[in-house]
Amino acid sequence: MSDNLLSNINNPTDLRLLDEAQLPQVAQELRNFIINIVAVKEGHLGASLGVIELTIALHYVFDTPNDLLIWDVGHQAYGHKILTGRRENFHTNRQLGGISGFPKRSESIYDAFGVGHSSTSISAALGMAIASNLKGEFNKQHIAVIGDASIASGMAFEGLNHAGVTDANLLVILNDNAIGIDPSVGALKQYLTAVKEGKNPRQNNMIKSLNFDYSGPIDGHDLFAVIKELRRLQKVKGPKFLHIITTKGKGLQQAEDDQVKYHAPGKFDALTGEIHLKSEENLPPKYQDVFGLTILDLAKKNEKIIGITPAMPSGSSLKFMMDAYPKRAFDVGIAEQHAVTLAAGMATQGMVVYCNIYSTFLQRAYDQIIHDVAIQNLPVIFCLDRAGLVGEDGATHHGVFDLAYLRCIPNMIIYAPLNEIALQNILYTAQLGLDHPIAIRYPRGRGVISNWHAEHFGNYKKIEIGKSSCIKEGSRVAVLSNGTIGNNVTLALAKIRNEETIAHYDFSFVKPLDEKHLHTIFSKFSTVITIEDGVIKGGFGSAILEFANQYNYTSQIKTLGIPDVFIEQGNVAELQEYCKIDVKSLEILFSSY
Repeated sequence: MSDNLLSNINNPTDLRLLDEAQLPQVAQELRNFIINIVAVKEGHLGASLGVIELTIALHYVFDTPNDLLIWDVGHQAYGHKILTGRRENFHTNRQLGGISGFPKRSESIYDAFGVGHSSTSISAALGMAIASNLKGEFNKQHIAVIGDASIASGMAFEGLNHAGVTDANLLVILNDNAIGIDPSVGALKQYLTAVKEGKNPRQNNMIKSLNFDYSGPIDGHDLFAVIKELRRLQKVKGPKFLHIITTKGKGLQQAEDDQVKYHAPGKFDALTGEIHLKSEENLPPKYQDVFGLTILDLAKKNEKIIGITPAMPSGSSLKFMMDAYPKRAFDVGIAEQHAVTLAAGMATQGMVVYCNIYSTFLQRAYDQIIHDVAIQNLPVIFCLDRAGLVGEDGATHHGVFDLAYLRCIPNMIIYAPLNEIALQNILYTAQLGLDHPIAIRYPRGRGVISNWHAEHFGNYKKIEIGKSSCIKEGSRVAVLSNGTIGNNVTLALAKIRNEETIAHYDFSFVKPLDEKHLHTIFSKFSTVITIEDGVIKGGFGSAILEFANQYNYTSQIKTLGIPDVFIEQGNVAELQEYCKIDVKSLEILFSSY
């Protein structure tokens, strides 16, 4: 038998056969295993390194999968996956056809609940615990592991509020490391800091006041102490709350020192921890940086400009403005609903508010968009980063539903820029004054104009709302694209022999549509193809079909986009190929006309 203990652990039953004194060795091996794989294959690093001891203790003490364990968000669940039968294929993590980067019910019986977005674990675990009571399974354990950034979200408090008046056998474990992706913010963070430092009187414990049996804080890296406390809590009935203190990135010095960068560092040297730097010379900018640099530049000239992001200052690049104008740029924590209504409140007072939320996370504030913004016709500027296919994070993170769920809302303007110049220009146009709220969607990753910053940054041009443009003339087929996916169309058309037969139009505005231009197009072309990097059902193509039906046009219409399935993980190029909106697939399609 190998001296390596981890190589002999195929499930938690194997783990429980070990002597408790052997577990620190397992912890070290598990850390090394994650570091070695993520260094080469990439992924989320710091969060999983921070909960190695907790992960081992949970599976050692509790009877998983019969006892139900839920990881909030799931960034920290790599160790859990490796201990529950996925060690041998962990190298496929976040890859096309591989295992998901997040817990997923269809992947393993040990993944009690699918996650990816924050603050769902307490509600889900409580639901399971109440169901267990109704089934007479009174000894079954239900554990929710949630971070200090996630527990500040409203949904987590809704779960705590309900759990406190039940007799549910629920254990909430607060993994307190003072950081989500960026450092935690807000009054709750200050409260938890006071608790950790012993500055909060024990009688003032807010968790106890919600009828939880509270214990802690304890050192989450003291494996034996965590096991001892979990065993005690195993025998306590009703809602329980364990507060543990951990360090994100524990065991890799660079990851401990720079927790933001090592949340998902890309490729790095497993021995030294040094990140393999990629040359950015002559590369186009990231769309998030086009936003960040542009809003900062505009804010210098317009004192009414406000920036808001729910817990994504680095990812959205709003951090540029936060550093320069801290009183006018706000990280509100993981609180999308609050972010939208906060923006609405500011807009009533004449502020020009840019509310930057990842497309997939704006789904969490849908009622606020309708009720607090659109009904009142407040000109909030929604900047939807990570729109379209985002790649390796998979189904929980693709921003493919926004066109469909926003297009049906009265008063909304919806715009998707073709490139960096269009993005900076719509950001400029929005702050000149709009009569309606606007959603500006743009993708993760880099643009297409390598000299944008040197040649175009700051050279603003007002965009006419609802106006489309002709990129290329043609005689037989009209291709109507929305957003950056139009660049795939341009590349494909450049490769075909019959390119003179195909016209290409940029319909950046999904709402309002350029109906005048559409009448011209449908009068001229017998075949119209629409393409978008959002869901086909209800999206841009649907809008074109509705227009054609309304005016009795008989042109053949083909809609391209994201099919009616949840798209799993893979890189963006692979996923575009799957959806047949990559350059090669378009080249083949266009060549057939």
